[in-house]
Amino acid sequence: MKNLKYIIGIFISMALLFSGCTQDNNYNLGAIVAPTNLQITAEIVGATADNPFGDGSGAVIITANAANAITYKFIQDGNQVMVPSGKKTYNFGITGTHTYSIIVEAIGDAGVSTTSTLSVEVLALYNPPAELITMLTGDSNKTWRIESETQGHFGVGPADAVDPIWWAANPNDKAGLGAYDDTFTFNVDGSFTHTTNGTVYGQATPMTQDLGGDKGMTANGNSEFENYPLDVYTVDWSLSAPGGQETLQLSGIGFHGFYVGGNHSYIILSRTNTELHLKTIGADGNSWFVKFISN
Repeated sequence: MKNLKYIIGIFISMALLFSGCTQDNNYNLGAIVAPTNLQITAEIVGATADNPFGDGSGAVIITANAANAITYKFIQDGNQVMVPSGKKTYNFGITGTHTYSIIVEAIGDAGVSTTSTLSVEVLALYNPPAELITMLTGDSNKTWRIESETQGHFGVGPADAVDPIWWAANPNDKAGLGAYDDTFTFNVDGSFTHTTNGTVYGQATPMTQDLGGDKGMTANGNSEFENYPLDVYTVDWSLSAPGGQETLQLSGIGFHGFYVGGNHSYIILSRTNTELHLKTIGADGNSWFVKFISN
């Protein structure tokens, strides 16, 4: 009888234990709310009452804001880019006055989103020098690579810097990473092909945001993905000269060999027939530099 009472006591204790566990696991995740009140504005650079389509630079600053948004996705002509700040500058290079559509997706908790489209009409007057087109494309197509054997082929500095004053890569400093075997081909038809040979190199945060997640990669101590999987891709290139400064614009994810996000607009610091030195502002607000040499 004592044994029977003991066994019954065990069964009652176990029942109470499982009952308590079941009760504790009833979690309340709360409501998932889509972003609301998505507002998109366009500032056409140089626009006045007399020149409503801008100063001819083709530059337009798009700003998006929505309640409950975590980040934003901008889509223009099929090219998508994540813009956590909600602010991005487009440099439209097609000569003449043209209307462009920008789709903005405000993304909230659990990936729920709200989408809106803005159309903007902008003037581009820049007619790049024939010798610049020839230098980039060879009047057909021309392939470039990172000048890895040269001091400062990669570098970083503050936004207003014209030199990589914070850090400049030593020759072959990044050997073994997914950059030095890349090639970059400018075609005279306005297309740009980045042959990645399977992997690329860059900052982990913008790569994760813009290129499809972390793909199982682990960042190094500098928050970089050293050999991030990425297939060869083709985007568009165009030239403009805001404020008289020759500038190369790459559409979509187009980049200069070290991915830093940002607006994919590259100031041409110097150029010869065989060398090209560029600067871009990354998603972190810093200047990032690269030196190319033609093959």
